[in-house]
Amino acid sequence: MLDLLKATSILYGECTQTPPSANIYISDVLATAEQMEAITAKATELQGIYDSQEYARNRKTAYDNLNQLELISDDAINGTTTHKDAVLAIKAQYPKEA
Repeated sequence: MLDLLKATSILYGECTQTPPSANIYISDVLATAEQMEAITAKATELQGIYDSQEYARNRKTAYDNLNQLELISDDAINGTTTHKDAVLAIKAQYPKEA
C-alpha cells in the first residue's frame, strides 16, 4: 500500500490526512489534483525502494537469529566453518536481486 502521507511530507512538509477519506491536506489546504499526481509518483518511488530491499530485511532477521559470536568462537576453536556456512546459506536463501 502506498504511503501517500509520507510522500506528501517529503515533498511539501507539514501535512495531514483525514481518515477514512483519502483527502490529504498540505498546511491545512486540500491537495490539488497536480499535487496528488506528484504525491502518488513519489509514493510509488518510495514503495519501489522499499520493495527492492526485502532481501536485506529478510537477511537481517535470519542473521539476528544466529548466535554469531558463539559460532565464530566455536569455529576458531574447532577449525570449522559453521559460521561462514550459516551466512552463505542465508545469502542463498535470500539472494540480492541484480
